Amino acid sequence: MMDSGQRRKRKRVGTAAFSLPRYLSLRSLFLCFFFFVFLLFLSSNRFAISSSPFRPAIITSSLSRLSSSASRLVLDSSDSRLLPLRVQDRIIFPDHVVLMVSNKILRQSSDLECIYYKLSFNGSFDEARNQQADVLTQPVLSTDGYDEFRSIVRCSIPQVNYSAATVDLRHRGEVGRPDWDSLVNETAQSWDKVAYEAILDGNTAVVFVKGLNLRPHKISDPTNFLCHFGLKNLGKENNFMITTKAVSVAQEVVRCLLPRSIRNSPDKALGIRVTVSHLTGHIRRPVRELMPSVARVGNSSPQAQKRKRKTKKHELCACTMVWNQASALREWIMYHSWLGVERWFIYDNNSDDDIEKVVHDLDIQGYNVSRQTWPWIKTQEAGFSHCALRARDKCKWVGFFDVDEFFYFPNEFRHQFGNDIPGENSLKSVVANLSSSKIAEIRTACHSFGPSGLRMPPKRGVTIGYTCRLQSPERHKSIVRPDLLDTSLLNVVHHFQLRNGYKYQNMPESTAMINHYKYQVWETFKAKFFRRVATYVVDWQEDQNKGSKDRAPGLGTEAIEPPNWRRQFCEVWDTGLKDFLLSHFADPTTGVLPWERPFL
Repeated sequence: MMDSGQRRKRKRVGTAAFSLPRYLSLRSLFLCFFFFVFLLFLSSNRFAISSSPFRPAIITSSLSRLSSSASRLVLDSSDSRLLPLRVQDRIIFPDHVVLMVSNKILRQSSDLECIYYKLSFNGSFDEARNQQADVLTQPVLSTDGYDEFRSIVRCSIPQVNYSAATVDLRHRGEVGRPDWDSLVNETAQSWDKVAYEAILDGNTAVVFVKGLNLRPHKISDPTNFLCHFGLKNLGKENNFMITTKAVSVAQEVVRCLLPRSIRNSPDKALGIRVTVSHLTGHIRRPVRELMPSVARVGNSSPQAQKRKRKTKKHELCACTMVWNQASALREWIMYHSWLGVERWFIYDNNSDDDIEKVVHDLDIQGYNVSRQTWPWIKTQEAGFSHCALRARDKCKWVGFFDVDEFFYFPNEFRHQFGNDIPGENSLKSVVANLSSSKIAEIRTACHSFGPSGLRMPPKRGVTIGYTCRLQSPERHKSIVRPDLLDTSLLNVVHHFQLRNGYKYQNMPESTAMINHYKYQVWETFKAKFFRRVATYVVDWQEDQNKGSKDRAPGLGTEAIEPPNWRRQFCEVWDTGLKDFLLSHFADPTTGVLPWERPFL
């Protein structure tokens, strides 16, 4: 309400407006004009702010008991700088703890810190809350985006006597007492046993679960499994869950029927937690075990799915999983883009080598590259299943191969027509010619190259530096049609299980092969020694499967350079790809290759 003075003032202004020639000077007119513009500015800004209210991605419907709570998990990233950092889940890995945070992390890692509480005072938590907590802070190891409603933060493993279940997060310099009532109910999941990812696929949800200990490379009986949808802490007393049947199970991937309410409104299910249970114990007295879960349903809305279907698919895409291989990406992507790969899915498995910048630079240069944060260690098969689902609506064919593997077409590269480089789009042409056939997978043999006498990593790239290999091929890698894979999504990294009625085709070596730069200089190979990403491949430090092709012959279980390593794995000198690239890809004046040029 205006007071009488304000009303008199406004009345005087109004009177003056109708008597401009008589009462106002030029200066007064000028001030009135700018006052009017200022009012318009305030009005327009007010409406601009109110036109973008907070809208949770999950709204109430027939899913009311689930979606009303889940909607609070999705936060508007534009406001996240003002919101507290709420840790939803904690997962304990062998060498770090992952915190799943409910809003986007917009600050740098250096602006955040991990908090550790010593909650054990004479073994009693009740005593701890009544005393001053022993608090330890450490810098955050790294932060990353994860999905549409969560980020991840990596923290160090707590010191002895500090609780992993209550590792928390705060802005640097922030102070305050912990919320003991909420901390007492917190739990941390062990990476050995947890449902960690879920994605909608039609009338099903595909759930990725660690710790089922199913037979590798085999499809399991789904009748022993049930799927459960609900809110936080599934399985706890009085927590609401909807249970459905599993329709396929293989290795770490369980495909679940969606509850009817979610099938009717799949866009309103985002953020709902999902897990599985299975029968364990003696066959006569089985016990149903519910797996802990940090997995929340994630996928684009039905409207977005319809837009994807209308978009023309790429003929050929590629998917890979990497750990600290940013330096290899440019050579691998630029070369295979020339062979016809049009879209790239890079699954980043906890790299700390600035891979985000490399991917960004490649993408803005037009190579159509995206990076998927994949914090789940030793899950390459599951990651490939996940990628096959993501790529299905975007790509007719998807190649699954590593950044040290390069397709080589010896015959195509010899025949030049006009001024064009021979062999361009060779890989794309191969798959395009089979797109209308019953062939759903193309397998290409790999030739393993050794260190080729080098002591240091080749500066010009692996295709130029490594030129000596084993005589016989080892293994193969595949390009698949993702819409023709078995519903189980079963794969063994090298190839997938196909739908009934479809088959694979082996690529003749005279047509194509893969140069696998597997045994590189010791400095590079030693890093690979400590990190195997495949689920069912034994780490080299373990004294198992010494004769397997997944192990380096004669290496043993310790990262000690074998005698004369640089001359091993050398039976055939093969400079075919090197000679071709230097002849056709190098700048004729400087000799510089495309991946050697800096991005501008």
